[in-house]
Amino acid sequence: MNTRRYDLDWVRVIAFGLLIFYHIGMYYVTWGWHVKSPYAGEFSEPAMRLLNPWRLSLLFFISGIAIRYYYDKQATLWKAGFVRFAKLFIPLFFGMHVIVAPQSYYELLASGEIQPGFWDFYITYLIGTDDFSVHIPTWNHLWYVAYLLIYCALAGGVFRPITWLSGQLEKPWFSRWFGGGRIFILPALIFVLYRFTVDMYYPEKHNLFGDWGAHARYGTYFLIGILLAKNEQFWMLLKTGWRKAAIAVVVLGAVLTLTWNNWSFIETQEIPLQVARIGRVVYAWAVIMVIFGAAQDYLNKPSSALSYFTKAVFPYYILHQTIIVVAGVWLSGFALGATMEFLSLLVITSGGCVLLYELIIRPLGWLHPLFGVFGKAPTFKGDKAK
Repeated sequence: MNTRRYDLDWVRVIAFGLLIFYHIGMYYVTWGWHVKSPYAGEFSEPAMRLLNPWRLSLLFFISGIAIRYYYDKQATLWKAGFVRFAKLFIPLFFGMHVIVAPQSYYELLASGEIQPGFWDFYITYLIGTDDFSVHIPTWNHLWYVAYLLIYCALAGGVFRPITWLSGQLEKPWFSRWFGGGRIFILPALIFVLYRFTVDMYYPEKHNLFGDWGAHARYGTYFLIGILLAKNEQFWMLLKTGWRKAAIAVVVLGAVLTLTWNNWSFIETQEIPLQVARIGRVVYAWAVIMVIFGAAQDYLNKPSSALSYFTKAVFPYYILHQTIIVVAGVWLSGFALGATMEFLSLLVITSGGCVLLYELIIRPLGWLHPLFGVFGKAPTFKGDKAK
């Protein structure tokens, strides 16, 4: 039988969707971001902290799975790698030089580094300069595409050894080592090691070169996605164990929330501080595993919504942060109050993505490559039974 993994398609859509809503939240928290709402505060920060440890790791994990399926179907790896590079580079280049520019404009305008006048600024933006607090042109939220582009190229170069290693992981010892719920904990030890080594010396900056902590973490999630994409034991362990693991995740999330709410005290206590750091890393891995397990039970079925969003979600991702920044700055002048402003921004961001995709991007075929839309929507299909 030739089975189709609709659940993995859904996880990809969900991962991008969470990223969009997370960036709306970034407009309202007290942490640094490009622009800030006049109503920014701590109200939404507990929820944001629970989402932050795993949202991007999930995206790189599912990207690794997608690349495994993609490369497995190609007869010539170097050609496939070139095509994949082009499909990521084109929207990255276009996004940096067109879509992201208004974000930098409003960020520098808010910091008082430039005067009003977008088109004058845009000329400077295209030329590029280091004279401001942010280097321009920049990729901002599109850093994920830049990193993925590099990871895909590297994976293509060593794909044959990777598939050999993947085969070793499909042997019976895998279930013996990771059964009994251990799949939800043991692999996280890799990321615990990163947390106390490379992460400490190279904090995440999204600047590609020198961002070794992020590369270790996201690159490993990407690699694990490739290695385990077709490992039937892995998927069965998640399917049978995710419910118990979900209870543990909820408990751990509650404990971490209490810890983060009392961080000024925790960071003065050496042992609780290190335990909290370990707990955050394990929490991130366990959440991702629970999502994959639950998706197998509840999302592995076709739907018209899935068919639509599988193709639309990447253009949404490219567009969303610019819409948030521009709409947020515009709404801030109306003194709507925190709730009404948030709801308005949510509607404008969601509606803006839909309308721009439906009215401009989708009808105009020549725009498709600029927004990462190529041919049929990607799907995940299992191998035929031998």
